[in-house]
Amino acid sequence: MRYRFGYVSNAVTLWEASPAKSLTFARYSKLSKAEGKEALLRTTKANLVNTLRTLYFAIAHDIPLYRFSSSIVPLATHPEVRWDFVTPFQKEFLEIGDLVKRHGLRVSFHPNQFTLFTSPKPSITENAVIDMTYHYQILEAMKLEKEGYMNIHVGGAYGDKDSALQRFDENIKQLPAHIKARMTLENDDKTYTSLETLGVCEKHGIPFVFDYHHHVANKDDNAALEDILPRMFDTWTSTGIPPKIHLSSPKSEKAIRSHADGVDMSFVLPLFHALKLYGRDVDFMIEAKLKDQALLRLVEELSAIRGNKRVGGGTIEWKGLSLCKQG
Repeated sequence: MRYRFGYVSNAVTLWEASPAKSLTFARYSKLSKAEGKEALLRTTKANLVNTLRTLYFAIAHDIPLYRFSSSIVPLATHPEVRWDFVTPFQKEFLEIGDLVKRHGLRVSFHPNQFTLFTSPKPSITENAVIDMTYHYQILEAMKLEKEGYMNIHVGGAYGDKDSALQRFDENIKQLPAHIKARMTLENDDKTYTSLETLGVCEKHGIPFVFDYHHHVANKDDNAALEDILPRMFDTWTSTGIPPKIHLSSPKSEKAIRSHADGVDMSFVLPLFHALKLYGRDVDFMIEAKLKDQALLRLVEELSAIRGNKRVGGGTIEWKGLSLCKQG
C-alpha cells in the first residue's frame, strides 16, 4: 500500500507566500476603472507567483498532493466585476499546469461552503454554478481540466434533509456535465454524515472524499469505518486514481470541530487500522492549520511505525504490520 500526503493552499514555512491575497469589492468600488483593472491584475499576478512558489516548495520536499487556493483570482465571480482573468495570464496558468504535469502532482480545489446545490433559492444554485465554472476555467487555463477535481459539500438541510436532497437531485442538473465530471463530494461536520454523503455520491456517480475528522464529529449512528471505506473505494473505481481522504484532528475536546495546528497521530490511527484491511493505495489531504509543517511531522511519525517505510517527503509504503509498536 502506498499512502501519499498533501497540504492546502500555502506552505506556512515560506515567507510572505499567500496565494490568496485579496481585493475586496468595497475597495475595488472606490477605484477608477483603470485603477480597478490594475488592482485586479496586480493581485492576481501576486497570487499566481505565490502559487508557483508553493508548488516548487512541495516539489522540493517531494510532497505529491496540493490543493490550490480558491482565491487566486479576486472578484472573479462577483456579479458587478466578473472579468476575463484567463487572457492576461495565459502564460502563468500554463506554467503552473506544466509544472504540475511534469512532476506528477495531484491537484484539486475546494470551493467555499456557499457553493451548494440544496438551497430552495434559485439564486444560490445559480451562484454555485458560476463558482464551479470559475474553478473549472482555472483548471482549463492550466490544461488540468482532465486531472484536477473540485470538492464541495452536499449543502444545507434547511430543516428537512429529504427535501434538501431532492433539491440536490434537481439543482445539480444545472451544472454542465463536463464540470460535474470533475466534482467530488465530502461529508461535513454538522449536517450530512459519511453515509448520507456516500448515498448522494453513489446515486450521481460522484467520487466521495472522506473527511475522517468530520466523520468523528458528525457520526452516523452505528456506522463503522468498515461500512464506509469499501463504498468509498468503489466511488473512485472509474477514475483510475486512489481515493482521497482528509486528515485533521480536533483543537480540543470542547472544540471538536475546529482544526488543531497539527494532526494527532493517536486520533487518526483507528483510520489506518481500518484501511490496512483493504491493501489499497490512498491519498491524504492534511487540513491542519500548520499545513506543510503538520504534514511533514505526521509523515515522520507514521513512517516510524514498525513495518512502514518512508519513500518520499510525503509518501509512505505501509507494510501493514504492527500499528501499536514503534521502533
